[in-house]
Amino acid sequence: MTTPVVPASVSLPPFIGRAPAALPFVFIGDRLWLDFVNTEESGKASRVDALGDFEAFVRWLQAAAVLDGERAGGIRRRAQQQPSGAAAALVDARRVRASLRALAERGGHLGHVRSAALAEINRVLGRSAGTRRVEARDDGSYARSFVPVGDAFAGLLMPVVESAADALILGELHRVRRCAASRCARVFFDETKNARRRWCDMATCGNRAKAARHRQRVLTTSD
Repeated sequence: MTTPVVPASVSLPPFIGRAPAALPFVFIGDRLWLDFVNTEESGKASRVDALGDFEAFVRWLQAAAVLDGERAGGIRRRAQQQPSGAAAALVDARRVRASLRALAERGGHLGHVRSAALAEINRVLGRSAGTRRVEARDDGSYARSFVPVGDAFAGLLMPVVESAADALILGELHRVRRCAASRCARVFFDETKNARRRWCDMATCGNRAKAARHRQRVLTTSD
């Protein structure tokens, strides 16, 4: 596998630092592709990439139930045998994530953003060969899976881009939101009936916003 070349239309955010190994992954997007976008979090002064290396990428795929333990072990062994291929796969994952970030934040309003994301989706779908099947999980539920053939790294992003493709096909972009907290870059799918969900998570950003409003009321009253 050759290292992907990022076209001028896709701008990759700068990578500032590696996320700590113990950093837990966050799954609040309600869609796989949005949870993938949320592997990069940025604030006013810092950016943390949960995909700090290829091992972190594999761990995220496991946490997201894209890979089971057996397949993850096989991918890790392949990465040891082909480190350049693993490095290229990580670069490609970040490239796709940047495109999906743009789709989540601006795709509902800008046609050229949708077109650029569609090109990325089709690029990944076009180079991934394998078998799709339905598998039973340990908890008794069932899930679709994709088992790549040939290049072990080529199919890793397939479930992610298929999730994004579903968002386009089902017309879901108008329900995709970015957290209303100014310091939070997380995105999510708003499944509320009135489509008024504002926060990625009430336990974190929602509560901080409530606390800030309370402090402001106290200050206003004291004045």
